[in-house]
Amino acid sequence: MTMTATPDLVGTVRPRLRGLAAESIFIGRSMRHSLRDIESLLMSILLPVMLMLMFTYVFGGAIDSTGEYVNYVVPGTVLTCAGFGASTTATFVANDMQNGIIDRFRTLPLRAGAVLTGHVVASLARNMVATAVVVGVALLIGFRPDAGLLDWLGAAGVIALWILAITYLFAAIGLAAGSAEAATGYGFVLLFLPYLSSAFVPLETMPSWLGAFSEHLPVTPVIEAIRGFLMGTDPGPHVLGAVIWCGGILAVAVVWGAWLSRRKAGRR
Repeated sequence: MTMTATPDLVGTVRPRLRGLAAESIFIGRSMRHSLRDIESLLMSILLPVMLMLMFTYVFGGAIDSTGEYVNYVVPGTVLTCAGFGASTTATFVANDMQNGIIDRFRTLPLRAGAVLTGHVVASLARNMVATAVVVGVALLIGFRPDAGLLDWLGAAGVIALWILAITYLFAAIGLAAGSAEAATGYGFVLLFLPYLSSAFVPLETMPSWLGAFSEHLPVTPVIEAIRGFLMGTDPGPHVLGAVIWCGGILAVAVVWGAWLSRRKAGRR
């Protein structure tokens, strides 16, 4: 007797989740992981706060004897906070690659890039909260911005755009790295960029060759745009540069991350 395969058992292909359903699932997953990983969240907040306190109280008097240095250093500290927070994304993504969960995701009806999107959106939310805490501490130690509501919104928009761009870049680094340790090492170089920019000292105080180099770093227009919004100076000349740099980094990171996601998931 021959057996005839039923149509619902043979040749059935499960449809992929439509719309943003897959992304929403992984956003929720990454948010839960963020809430459970209290140590990483605390370090992404405490390190920038400690850095701000050190520069304000240890070096601030030597850099600016008027006591106004805290107003200068806060935008740079905010960008440093974003870097520390985004760097954990590389570790989370690399851990997903290492523990074999990506192999399980290959069998599910979802887009290869949904996992990456979940990590990025969760990191963006986590880093915006960390940034708010850093700004709150800065207000307690004497930070006095001269910004109205629209200025605050402008600064928040630039900060969010930078966090989104740098987080997606770190997520792609996590995909490319062979391990969580390697991802941390590769991303560590990016954490030094604020120190070479106008984050902590004006460019004109640097040697001419270093000042010219620092002026063209991607973090410099971002910091100056935030500083302009918060301190009541004209941010216009720097906002365009900040948007161009963030948009360029984001575009490269998205394309690179999508290619790596398809490759790692075994899809072409």
